[in-house]
Amino acid sequence: MSNVEKEPGPQGSSPEIAEPEKRKRQYKDFGEDEEKPTHANIDMSKIELKAEDLYDKEKVDLETIVIGDVFKLLQCDENGLAPEEAVRRLELFGPNKLESEEQNAFLQFLSFMWNPLSWVMEAAALVAIALSNGDHRPPDWQDFVGIVFLLFVNSSIGFYEERNAGNAVKALMDSLAPKAKVKRNGQWSEIESSDLVPGDMVSFKIGDIVPADCRLTDAINVSIDQAALTGESLPQSKKVGDQCFSGSTCKQGEAEGVVIATGPNTFFGRAASLVGQDDDTTGHLQKILAQIGSFCLVTIGIFVIAEIFVLYAGFRFRYRRGLDNILVLLIGGIPIAMPTVLSVTLAVGAQQLAKYKAIVTRITAIEELAGVTILCSDKTGTLTTNKLTIDRNTIRTYGPFSADDVILLAAYASRTENQDAIDASVVAAIGDTSRARAGIKLLDFKPFNPVDKRTEITYLEESTGKLKRVTKGMTGIIIELCTRNKTEEQENRLEADVEEYATRGLRALAIAYEELDGDDPEAEGNGFELIGLLAIFDPPRADTKQTIDDALALGVKVKMVTGDQLAIAKETGRRLGLGDHMYPAKVLKEGPAPGGKHASLDEMIMDADGFAGVFPEHKYEIVKRLQGLGHLCAMTGDGANDAPALSRANVGIAVEGATDAARGAADIVLTEPGLSTIVHAIRQSRIIFQRMRNYSIYACAVTIRIVVCFAILSFAYKFDFPPFMILIIALLNDGTIMTLSLDRVLPSMTPDSWDLAEIFSFAVAYGLYLTASTVALVCIIMETTFFQDRFGVRLSGGSYLPQGSNDKQLHMIIYLQVAIISQALIFVTRSHGFFFMERPSVALMGAFCIAQLVSSIIAAYGNWGFTSIERISGGWIGIVWVWNIIWFVPLDWIKFAMKATVIKSLRHRRENKMAQEASTGIPIVRTQSRATSIHESLYSNRVSFIRRAARRVGLGGKVSVKPEELQRFSSIQAQRVGATLARNPSRTA
Repeated sequence: MSNVEKEPGPQGSSPEIAEPEKRKRQYKDFGEDEEKPTHANIDMSKIELKAEDLYDKEKVDLETIVIGDVFKLLQCDENGLAPEEAVRRLELFGPNKLESEEQNAFLQFLSFMWNPLSWVMEAAALVAIALSNGDHRPPDWQDFVGIVFLLFVNSSIGFYEERNAGNAVKALMDSLAPKAKVKRNGQWSEIESSDLVPGDMVSFKIGDIVPADCRLTDAINVSIDQAALTGESLPQSKKVGDQCFSGSTCKQGEAEGVVIATGPNTFFGRAASLVGQDDDTTGHLQKILAQIGSFCLVTIGIFVIAEIFVLYAGFRFRYRRGLDNILVLLIGGIPIAMPTVLSVTLAVGAQQLAKYKAIVTRITAIEELAGVTILCSDKTGTLTTNKLTIDRNTIRTYGPFSADDVILLAAYASRTENQDAIDASVVAAIGDTSRARAGIKLLDFKPFNPVDKRTEITYLEESTGKLKRVTKGMTGIIIELCTRNKTEEQENRLEADVEEYATRGLRALAIAYEELDGDDPEAEGNGFELIGLLAIFDPPRADTKQTIDDALALGVKVKMVTGDQLAIAKETGRRLGLGDHMYPAKVLKEGPAPGGKHASLDEMIMDADGFAGVFPEHKYEIVKRLQGLGHLCAMTGDGANDAPALSRANVGIAVEGATDAARGAADIVLTEPGLSTIVHAIRQSRIIFQRMRNYSIYACAVTIRIVVCFAILSFAYKFDFPPFMILIIALLNDGTIMTLSLDRVLPSMTPDSWDLAEIFSFAVAYGLYLTASTVALVCIIMETTFFQDRFGVRLSGGSYLPQGSNDKQLHMIIYLQVAIISQALIFVTRSHGFFFMERPSVALMGAFCIAQLVSSIIAAYGNWGFTSIERISGGWIGIVWVWNIIWFVPLDWIKFAMKATVIKSLRHRRENKMAQEASTGIPIVRTQSRATSIHESLYSNRVSFIRRAARRVGLGGKVSVKPEELQRFSSIQAQRVGATLARNPSRTA
């Protein structure tokens, strides 16, 4: 590809001084470096190789060893395998396809009912329907139906979301070529691609998908588009001995090759094996639910145990009476609809994101996006357009023509139909593509071919009637053609310009021009003259720089992770203002250089602006390490090579035009070009996060308030509150709180994190204060006649005093007081200042008013025989409303007091801890909690015991693609293919 002279020229043909200069001169264009094939460093006369030899890539690498050694290593020849040998190898290596798990829908639905929050719901239902059947009373059907209803709603929402999520491995499978042309026993035939084995001879042509990883044995003008696999900007020209990847597309020519890897062992298959590798791990939101659930469970557990001892052992309650009191704590204490409320909040958020042309395939990713601190982005097709362009600002001219003239002449020397990527970019550079043939008459055109490495046009200029010729192509080839006006100074300048292009990752395209005398278009011209040098590059998208600036303003650091060369990555980083502090992928294996500024690989990854020349396992490793350092990481990409990292990242984002594999692995899929949607998504996710945080404080506070309040009342007054009324409170509360999904909140300007210590501190303060409001009201009614004397109200049957602690009207009074002030708490938890300074949404305010109206109507008319309540007069309803207003006002002052004392102390201690961890290199933990969490994995929707049960009864498929040590793909191929054949030889030496 280069005109570098490998041997000295003939002596005496030119002065001795010029000879060395000519030998040294080279126009090494960007991307021209070639790796020469090597030999396997083993004794190839022994076909039965030892497996340990094949584990050493220095000895065997099926990607780079000479093609003859490949045939020897794989025990095959160019006539193909014998059918019986193909069958034997199919058994050894397995089919050339990826297997995925098919999960039974019913068991998947049941899995959503398997977590501690659901267990408490199920336990309460069990208590209501089975254990409550005693003391000559029927089962508590009302509570049972209500609890089961909420449980099924929650599970149905989760199941619906799960079933609609994309299956990444299936998308990868669908991308494989279904048919393949293979030679067996010297005869070509078409077979299912899944039947291919290592050692098979295959053939493919333009438009075909390469069916398996192979090394070419015959290639005619072959160009392969493997951008979706490797991230390279251009289709790659392939010659004999080169490797082609399974799943790539043949864009030009036709080829034959020997299969070196199939199925999960291919480059494509390894990407698939990394997708969903951590599928069974607990998601971030599940961890938060686990810790919030643990807090509620511990609180409930303490008071349930206390009630068992006090009510049964101390007060000698009958079985059914004590059980009703415990049921109150179970129903009222657990945030029974928390998963449902959060799911609705996220679902509404997903609908709002859809307005920005972003499809959310994993709904919990919205919550994680709010906390993302680092955005890792693929370059090709993501930050850039994946469309070659002429950089007009860097055009170099050497002759009498201007830059515009050079581009126009280059367009003359380009095809206007059936264009390759370079011709298309040149013609597009002139603006109006019709100008590429305007004013000239085409006489002869020579398209690009791998031998000449240039195009050439001979044409008649209609305005002058002169014949002219223009050629464009590789710099070294073009300058050798030039004979007119070529000087030493010009060659030196050209060499410097090409070198500058190469260092910036720009591909050079030289243009030369000559005129012809006479009318013969095939005649010799007056000699080519170099007139210009064009720079070709893949430009950034128009909105990418603004997107990066916006992301940085939101506290999100952006890192480029690309399969392209380092020089291209640096140039793109400079153009985007991203920085050019980038490293090649090899540092991920070798680590930082000794004595350098980075003490560890983690420190280098954090400091870098990006990495170049990466493969799927490198992207995966970068994301994994960033997560190990305590960061929530987002990854954007468009190709199958991005799928593993998209799957591993906390939030995988597939850009517009992404492959099915990338869309399947991603959590968010963009349907419009550009990355500006990501900034909208980050802002929207932070709004959603604030809504969920507000609800979490509210839910935990209500748990404290219900459990502590009714436990104290039962201990102090043997107060038996009816469980059904607690269920009514829960239904009305949750119905109101679901409107939080539409609430007006402001997004934060920094990444959000779940500081559960703060949430629980606020919850305890609010909960105890509201408990005091209820206990004080009961005490006044039970111990005094204050309300009767002042307002002339009466209780059951016109009685002046309550008929004991379990007066039915007293139950109704407490129901109304708890229902009103519990719902009103949301206005305090949703605001950062005074509650009246931050206007709620119309939906939230409307739902609150409706719920209070319903509660008041129930209090006024609710004579229900199946539960222990009785309607109360309007006077009592008014008293309760005034009482709650008086107790509600100080809630804001409690919030401010908590911020000034407890919360300030917690934040100061956390900042000191993070500073200490940063200095020692210990990863930070963004999810803070002071509650001891029970096993977080129990909150995962995918439950191991259900999977085992499914397999025992034959439901669902077996997962065959398993996580393995992350290694270079060629090493995997060498290990799998060669080692297996070594252990199972088909013939001896």
